[in-house]
Amino acid sequence: MSEQSRHVPVLLKDAIRYLNVRRGGTYADATLGYAGHSSAIARVLGPEGRLIAFDRDPETMALARERLAALKEELGPEMPEVVLHDVEFSQAGELLEPASLDGLLADFGVSSMQFDDAHRGFSFQADGPLEMRMNPRQGVSAEQVVNQAGEKELADLIYEFGEERRSRRIARAIVRARPVTTTAQLARIVSAAAPAMKSDRMRHALHPATRTFQALRIYVNAELEEIEALLEAAPRLLKPEGRLVAISFHSLEDRRVKDALREGARQGVYEVLTRKPVTAEAEETDRNPRARSAKLRAAERKSRDQGSGISE
Repeated sequence: MSEQSRHVPVLLKDAIRYLNVRRGGTYADATLGYAGHSSAIARVLGPEGRLIAFDRDPETMALARERLAALKEELGPEMPEVVLHDVEFSQAGELLEPASLDGLLADFGVSSMQFDDAHRGFSFQADGPLEMRMNPRQGVSAEQVVNQAGEKELADLIYEFGEERRSRRIARAIVRARPVTTTAQLARIVSAAAPAMKSDRMRHALHPATRTFQALRIYVNAELEEIEALLEAAPRLLKPEGRLVAISFHSLEDRRVKDALREGARQGVYEVLTRKPVTAEAEETDRNPRARSAKLRAAERKSRDQGSGISE
């Protein structure tokens, strides 16, 4: 199976629609991945347009470069200018000019390629090393956290970033089982300490290790801090009537997006375009089960001469 067939961009049509992509515009994709969303944007922009994209994962960036090179061959003179930054998207505020973007897209989910590649250690579906770093050259790995953090610190991060109520029990089991070196080993430890529970929002049973793996991944990659930095920079980067579109996959992400848009509306910076989050239709979730948890929120940067108030 090719990389392209394995990777399906989530809520693609909705993202492009809410971005209001226009020929000749300047758009940023904060989470390039395998360039699914970026490729769709590029097809609209034309040679006068500009696409700027970020991704800190060197493996993903290499594949995205190949895909965009193939797109350039296909589009020929219709290909827009493409600028790629292989850094964290939290640096967008420093690397991009103020009021330079007609649209900013962020898909905060881990890509299918990262989940499906066992050596990256993001998932317990296949055994692999406890890695989980988006950029393996930076920071500490999940294995280092699992084996070096104190029991209380481990319990706290599993509770905070995984919203796991049984975090103390899980942390105690992990500490007793050290050293823990593989995804399968960690999944077995968590499953034994905290057997499966029925999710309140899903009909199927959530694997008992899901929340712990989520917590470690978020902690290792400082994901919430990254999101907060981007959301803080977004109003400065957008032109008047520029659009912000954010796709989140769990409540910790979505809460930050919702709060940022609500606060922006309160300050007269944004007009919120999605009173409720946009979710995938049945046809998309049948094709791509990972789209089930996706939520899209969008806002438009208000013109500078508009009033400061906005009704909620």
